[in-house]
Amino acid sequence: MSTDSSTAISQSPRVNRRDILLAGGALGLTSLMPSLPATAQAAGAAAQSSSAPAAGRRRLGSLEVSPVGLGCQWLPGPKEGTVSDFYTSTLDRGEAIRLIRSAVDRGVTLIDTAEMYGPFISEDIVGEALQAVRDQVALETKFGGDIDPDTGKMGERGMNSRPEHVRRAVEGCLKRLRTDRIDLLYQHRVDPTVPIEDVAGVVKDLMAEGKVLNWGLSEPGIQTIRRAHAEQPLAAIQNEYSMLWRGAEAEVLPLCEELGIGFVCWSPLGMGFLSGK
Repeated sequence: MSTDSSTAISQSPRVNRRDILLAGGALGLTSLMPSLPATAQAAGAAAQSSSAPAAGRRRLGSLEVSPVGLGCQWLPGPKEGTVSDFYTSTLDRGEAIRLIRSAVDRGVTLIDTAEMYGPFISEDIVGEALQAVRDQVALETKFGGDIDPDTGKMGERGMNSRPEHVRRAVEGCLKRLRTDRIDLLYQHRVDPTVPIEDVAGVVKDLMAEGKVLNWGLSEPGIQTIRRAHAEQPLAAIQNEYSMLWRGAEAEVLPLCEELGIGFVCWSPLGMGFLSGK
């Protein structure tokens, strides 16, 4: 990665890291910042696109996005109408919606969530929050859990990327997000029982139908990245990356540069540790 998050943010006149941190703090949500897919670095983007992204932007496949994104990762809260993140914060659903809108107002255009967060709750909140500004943002979500699309109950397999299940999962994501397309769809974790070529194949079909615009993988192995990219070019890899955990620098980032795949890091503030949480 050629720049760190502070340098990348300073290049954009619309996105101010301090403003976003203050907005989160005002809502008691500073602890949500570790789940930001921040510093969306389009490593080797020229391999996928002949045009460079605008100043202060990052390219992920066909998308141009803000260098800092907002990760929306909530579970049911202790009281009805509340949600809790994976760290320390609990807030009302309305506050969560206002947080998302506040981030968009400050220039954040990359919004990340997943069916597994809740399950379903986070996608539903994101969908409600972005109805009026859907075309101003790029939506990321993830499939891959063995989750019943109707009940939300987890199955015994843990992960499930069987093509027929992926299709049902994506239809559920579209409904909850209140949209007709997913800008960037990730396999949340690799399913060892399903060849990655089969996963890439069903995503390719969904892209041909216009339901998915780009796809990526989260925490995959090196050979899995190569095999998936050969079947259907990947827009992004989403891995943990921060000052506390720099494992991606060994193999993943060089491979992204080689293949022209973007890189989105989750937990760039070390799961809250680097923000004092």
